[in-house]
Parts: sequence; C-alpha cells; structure tokens
Amino acid sequence: MGIFSRIKNIIAKPEPPIVEKSLLTIGPGDVCEVSLVTYQVVGRLQNRKRNLVVLTLQDGSAIRYLTIEERERTVYALYEPIDGRLDSVEEVPTELELDDRTFHLEEQYSGFVTAAGRTPFVQGGEQYVWQYQSDDQKLLRVEWQDGRFMLYEGEDVLAADVRVLRGN
Repeated sequence: MGIFSRIKNIIAKPEPPIVEKSLLTIGPGDVCEVSLVTYQVVGRLQNRKRNLVVLTLQDGSAIRYLTIEERERTVYALYEPIDGRLDSVEEVPTELELDDRTFHLEEQYSGFVTAAGRTPFVQGGEQYVWQYQSDDQKLLRVEWQDGRFMLYEGEDVLAADVRVLRGN
C-alpha cells in the first residue's frame, strides 16, 4: 500500500451508520405490524408542532389509521373511518353520542400538517383535530381540513403491539 493510499484512507470520512427506521420515521412503502396484523404503510400525515404522525395502513382492502404521538411516552391509537358529518367547524360539540355511546371531548388542537402518499387529505395545510373518549375507553377523532370533516373511531394500542417489520 503506497503512502498516498494511506493518506487518502486517513482523510476519507467514514460512512455514516445506517439509521434504523422507527415508527416516527416510516412512510409509504414500509411495512409494520399492529396487534399481530401486518399492514403496508400507504400514507403519512405529520404534525411537527405536536410530534405527531398519522400513518395510513392497508391490509388487503381494509384501511386503518395509526396515530403516534411522542409525549412523556409514545402514545399509539388505531382508528378506522366511520360515516358521519358535522355541520360547522365553529359548532363542534363537547359531547357526541354514537351508537348509544357518549364520547367526551378530551383535547382540541390545530396545526400545520404535511402529507405523503395516500391520506384522507390529499395535501398538507392547517388541520383542526378534536379528540374524544368514552367511559369504556373507546376513542373518537374528528379532523377538519380544507372545509371537509373526517371521523374515526378507535382504541389505544399498547407500545409492545406495534413494530416496524420492513423499512425502505
């Protein structure tokens, strides 16, 4: 080995280590498992202000939405879309009754979101969210963006039941 080869090897920067995909960084094309069901990630919506990601998951023809929010601990919830509508963004109630179950408003927030892949809202923008919970721990999520409401019903998921199987 010549002297110039040795100098070149000393000066050359080492390759950065490959960063493993986490649930906060996966996106369309990746595969994850939630409660022993394998899903392909087909869309991703991110609210950087809240450190929140909503993944659009597909298993065959079934579409689900996994919300991941990093707070004191990482919180997961799995939702599926439901039919319904609200009349006005100014008149979202603090209590909603759905199928003989009463949901109480827990939290309301808004923020700028970015979208990638197939999501309920085609592009990013200002989004308003209302989070509800019933007495039996069921969740209801209402989103409003670009003059359109989306409603989802779901439940919390344990962190141990969520994992990345394959990342791009």
